[in-house]
Amino acid sequence: MSMLNGITLMMAESTMEGRLFDLDMQLLVDAMIMMPAILALFAILSYLLFNPARELLRKRREKIQTELETAATDKEEAAKLKAEYTYKIEQIQKEADEILSDARRKALQNEAKIIQEAKEEVSRIMARANTEIELDKKKAMDDVKKEMIVIASLIAQKVVAANIDTTIQNQLIDETMKEIGDGTWLS
Repeated sequence: MSMLNGITLMMAESTMEGRLFDLDMQLLVDAMIMMPAILALFAILSYLLFNPARELLRKRREKIQTELETAATDKEEAAKLKAEYTYKIEQIQKEADEILSDARRKALQNEAKIIQEAKEEVSRIMARANTEIELDKKKAMDDVKKEMIVIASLIAQKVVAANIDTTIQNQLIDETMKEIGDGTWLS
């Protein structure tokens, strides 16, 4: 058997000497047939797989681009809204400060008005009290005068009853006047 192997090996060496890279005609024909088949297969796969994949990638790229643009627009709008709300908050704060300062000013005015009215009321009460005191003084003086008249008439009755002469009457009246005092009659 080793001999058979040796013969086969020699034949193979003799046939290989004439060819470069072991290319024979059958291999070239097979390669020529396979090339258009591979190109056709590539074209079909390109149409069926690559184009949809490219289309999917293109759509995804466009979607991402529009989302980026939308995000940028939304960010700009958010910045504008933030600025607007910040401005409005500042305006509201200014209005609140103005309202508070106005309320303080009005409260101070009301306080001054109330104090002024209270002072005026105190003045009126004092004036009314002084008037009442003066009236009470006059009434008391009138009452004293009436009592003096009553006392004088009682004295006169006593004088008449005792049949006293005019010198005694004058003396009694002078004594009574001294007891009551001259200041009572003068005021």
